[in-house]
Amino acid sequence: MDRDTIARIERLEEQLAFQTRTVEELNEVVTAQAGQLDTLTRRLAALVEHVEELEDAASRGAPVTKPPHY
Repeated sequence: MDRDTIARIERLEEQLAFQTRTVEELNEVVTAQAGQLDTLTRRLAALVEHVEELEDAASRGAPVTKPPHY
């Protein structure tokens, strides 16, 4: 092989190593974000349930009536 071919192969190997490292780093970020998303989804569901319970309790407590001046 001539020098140009060897240089091209070395450059391709460098690019492949860089891309492989980048893909691994991106995979770590996506995995971490998926965990955060799962946690936030569970917390949001719990908050929605809590708010619905509060709404139910508030609506059962006092009857809706017109003020005396109507």
